[in-house]
Amino acid sequence: MDIQVLVTGAGGFIGSHLTEELVRTGYQVRALVHYNFQNNWGWLETLPEEVMKNVEVYPADICDPFAVRKAVVGCDMVYHLAALIAIPYSYIAPASYVEVNVKGTLNVLQACKEEGVRRMVHTSTSEVYGTAQYTPIDEGHPLVGQSPYSASKIAADKLVESYFLSFDLPVATIRPFNTFGPRQSGRAVIPTLIAQALSGAEVISLGSLNPVRDFNYVKDTVFAYRAIAACDAAIGKVINIGPGKGISVGDLVSAILGICDSSARIVCDERRIRPEKSEVFKLICDSERAKEILQWEPQYSLRQGLEETVRWMRENLSRYKPRIYNV
Repeated sequence: MDIQVLVTGAGGFIGSHLTEELVRTGYQVRALVHYNFQNNWGWLETLPEEVMKNVEVYPADICDPFAVRKAVVGCDMVYHLAALIAIPYSYIAPASYVEVNVKGTLNVLQACKEEGVRRMVHTSTSEVYGTAQYTPIDEGHPLVGQSPYSASKIAADKLVESYFLSFDLPVATIRPFNTFGPRQSGRAVIPTLIAQALSGAEVISLGSLNPVRDFNYVKDTVFAYRAIAACDAAIGKVINIGPGKGISVGDLVSAILGICDSSARIVCDERRIRPEKSEVFKLICDSERAKEILQWEPQYSLRQGLEETVRWMRENLSRYKPRIYNV
């Protein structure tokens, strides 16, 4: 297959899984990773040699329009995943979220427009909905910026909409609900809980146990990326991706501790609790549009995904710092 694909944020959690899947299905992949003096490629460093020999790693900064334009040259499709995503850090460094998530997305859109790419897939987040005004949440739900992170993603989503409407850019927006799985950052609730449990902690620190989330295993999210890129009917649309099965963080804790065979006690760490008006209490996905347009449905149950994640983290626990709070 001679189709050249660019993945921005390829060194990250979902980006590395998407890069691996694209290579295994025959695509030529250019992987944009954040430039750093150590020449570290993030999770791409862990991919098998037979995968990486088919990946052109392109270190750059998504905030630099010249570098982004160069990365897009010659690409038929662009998957845009590069972003700052940690909600707690957005309280500390909101300007960084505007630079990366808003201006970075603008750079990708403009480069895709100027280079005439055949398809761009932009990554949104269920956080743009804020606390649910009704459930399940469909794509028509109001957007509410309850954190600087979610506000920056709303702005990015609207820029994408504007490039479709103003310039007829063939772009589709994927809006995954809470994706989890191997390689996820230790700042997220599932890996931080598993890491603490597997390290033998007798006391595990978490934030609020009351919020309800709709968890999507990473392989299902990657399948959705592939489906959106191949679907002409998705152009110009936002498409939710999620199982439609909410679970409270408290119930999630019980399930994970059972899989890890841990009897640890849970304590509330005030540092991990969002400001009251910023906490999103309930996110449950309505994925009817994905089913109708993409014929997409999750293939993994929450239990299956958690078991695979725990199994991977047992083998890779040294990559995590379970006793340190990742902002």
